[in-house]
Amino acid sequence: MNQASASMGGGVAAAAAPRSVTEGHALVPSVVFPLIRREHQRGRCYLDNAATTQKPEEVIEAEARFYREQNANIHRGIHRLSMEATDRFEAVRAAAARFVGAGRPEEIIFCRGATEALNLAAHSWGLPHLQPGDEVVLTTLEHHSNLVPWQLVAARTGAKLVELKPDREGTISEEALARAIGPRTRLVGMTHVSNLLGSVSDIRMAAEAAHRVGALLLVDGAQAVGHMPVDVLELGCDLYAVSGHKMFGPTGTGFLWGRYDLLERFEPFLGGGDMIEEVWFEQSTWAELPARLEAGTPNIGGVVGLGAAIEFLERVGMTRVRRHDMELAGEARERLAAIPGVTVYGPTIPASRSGLVSFNVAGIHAHDVGCVLDAEGVAVRTGHMCSQPALRHLGLESCVRASFALYNSREDLDRLTAGLEKTVVFFNAR
Repeated sequence: MNQASASMGGGVAAAAAPRSVTEGHALVPSVVFPLIRREHQRGRCYLDNAATTQKPEEVIEAEARFYREQNANIHRGIHRLSMEATDRFEAVRAAAARFVGAGRPEEIIFCRGATEALNLAAHSWGLPHLQPGDEVVLTTLEHHSNLVPWQLVAARTGAKLVELKPDREGTISEEALARAIGPRTRLVGMTHVSNLLGSVSDIRMAAEAAHRVGALLLVDGAQAVGHMPVDVLELGCDLYAVSGHKMFGPTGTGFLWGRYDLLERFEPFLGGGDMIEEVWFEQSTWAELPARLEAGTPNIGGVVGLGAAIEFLERVGMTRVRRHDMELAGEARERLAAIPGVTVYGPTIPASRSGLVSFNVAGIHAHDVGCVLDAEGVAVRTGHMCSQPALRHLGLESCVRASFALYNSREDLDRLTAGLEKTVVFFNAR
């Protein structure tokens, strides 16, 4: 497994010395995160990290410093600023490759996030290669971002979508894989961590099942990369989508990793500048990877900030992050389930879950629960979580989700538990 370094650097990051949640601490103190520090000063806590994570000072400063000192377009200029900006941008590509265990930097295709990365896979590989009768297997747990693009592609190519159903805890069994995957399967799409249940998929098992019939495995890693060590080569998948803003980086950033030989078979998703070799009026030829799949001026400053987020996570250590998330979510699950009327969803086995807990309160709509918790200073997510098929699989329309990050602590759990107990009392008294 690709292990990030646990050594600590200087500056702001030096204050981020990892601690243990078992001692009641956050893994990284709130002083490192300006917004979290402010919320704590106001007696509030932020438990909506599966939607977006807050940014450490060094990420904010890295992006701001780029615009103050180095801003220029990349890959186009021969002047000093352009060359420096290009070097900075490409250094992040190399860092991203290292962080997820890619074989070479050219396998990293920068995107606006996991949604664009998944759309890139669907339109650049799916449209040219799928034929009528071909099958794309997708789990019931998929975020809409890894379902809707394939619906669009299936409608245009005549391919068929096949549902791969988990059990009620979000586990995909080997038997379920065998039932869903067949001789016409061309691609299997699977979330690494469910944004609804927090269940962690067995990617290695899924890769082996897909490859036995010659199919590809596409993984949505949006909820995984900022929370656990990820090594795409060890996982055995073919494509892996990453969202920058869910791993303490800027919004509008992320990337698609793919095997180089597979990416060479991708057709351009967008046309324009920087993705061409030569252009005539009637036709064009394409540049080499990764430029071929990165048309136009990218979010350069955002990518620089993403590089700072990667460096930050490497210093903290992804094994520590994973342990912290598991401990905090495990305790949250126990404490919430002990409250009368609360039903908690997701895996009961600690190693099978990530750092989020979804639940409902009997007789109280999820939105009402969220509103009362917000009034009590606790920010959570409510609604369908962009996972409506997964909710229907559980017989639900909506739920409440508390999701954790390395700046959360047992004190935040105290706020959540107290707020939820007050919610139950408030509605029962009406």
